[in-house]
Amino acid sequence: MATDVMILNTAVVDFRSADFHFVEALVGQGGLAKCKTKDMPAYSQEQLRDWIKQGSATAGGPGNSAPLIARAGLNVAVGANLGKGDYDGLDAQGRFFSDVMTSNNIDMSQTCIHPELPTGTTFIYEKGVKERGGIAYFPNANNDFDFEHFKGAVARSNPEIVYYMYSGLSDKGDANSGRDLAEFIKWCRSQGIVTIVDSHTLTSEPQKLIGSGKPVAEYKLLIPLLPEVDLFFTSSDEGKMIENSLATPRDWDDFDENDNNLHFMNFLTERFWEKDGRTRLFGVTISNGAYEKHILPDGQIEGPTRIESKFMAGDVVDLVGAGDSFRAGLITYIARNLDEFKAGNMDFTEAIQMGNLFAALYIKAPLGDRYINIKTYEKMLNVVRSKATYCYFDELMNALK
Repeated sequence: MATDVMILNTAVVDFRSADFHFVEALVGQGGLAKCKTKDMPAYSQEQLRDWIKQGSATAGGPGNSAPLIARAGLNVAVGANLGKGDYDGLDAQGRFFSDVMTSNNIDMSQTCIHPELPTGTTFIYEKGVKERGGIAYFPNANNDFDFEHFKGAVARSNPEIVYYMYSGLSDKGDANSGRDLAEFIKWCRSQGIVTIVDSHTLTSEPQKLIGSGKPVAEYKLLIPLLPEVDLFFTSSDEGKMIENSLATPRDWDDFDENDNNLHFMNFLTERFWEKDGRTRLFGVTISNGAYEKHILPDGQIEGPTRIESKFMAGDVVDLVGAGDSFRAGLITYIARNLDEFKAGNMDFTEAIQMGNLFAALYIKAPLGDRYINIKTYEKMLNVVRSKATYCYFDELMNALK
């Protein structure tokens, strides 16, 4: 069976609880940080398994994207490190992550079982409605991502698109100042594969950091990477931090958000694009849609263009994974229109609206079933192509029947 999309790295299980007071001792009040395995709380595997059974855990990383793409009808594989343990060869977190993936018809045959490090684990302190609690991420086995091993996994799966999650979250994956990842992406492209990587820098107070103009070291990993990738989307806030880290900091408060997003898009593409005969698409996600800019094989550049989402109806349940689910929709559309993308005659607005639709359906789904709203690609495409702007969530769901 041919693989449409292969998603690599950052297999993680997110645990949420109002009892995780220890998190703020590790990361600070409302903080968010990448932590060391030696500092991970010594919860027993039985306790973690109980929390999983109680519904206090969700699959993160590829868990925010892979099942969405698979439910749309594409063939998806995940290549990641999981921890060894007593649950049919995996630890409690790894077994849960693998079971969630396989229950959504995702190929897990390229999983690497790490003999020493546990599966990636995040503890989220649910402090209260009015206060943000801390988030402690333990990369564990993700820290040992081996590009040579996963080149073999990619060769065996032979995907049309490779999606690496995330730059900035793996010691080995980010080694050599990001050049190892850039070389891996370059190798994937040499195999005719379309590539996408996203960044994930850990900061708890983005507005304060943006205002300070201070650089974030992890964003410098993008310097060798961005010239290689075909697709790159980031959030508006993250875009500001990226530019502050890679260029002279901008006084963002002196301009409106539209000007800031246009400025960042132009900075990004002018610095990292060359006219090398391939289609490339970069963008910025915002609360009600996205900006996109693309270059065609003949070197013609179009954009930046702001595309407002048609699918803002309904109440948000949880914004975690909003960007990942947007990219899942974008990737799904490109995979279904791959020849057109490579030739540069794809409908880029439709592609962005597919991302908007996936994100809207994901962030408005119940935490216990984050994938329930995703329908087949054909049904989703009909809604994307409709002239309607959906003001009520029930109206949107009826259109997807």
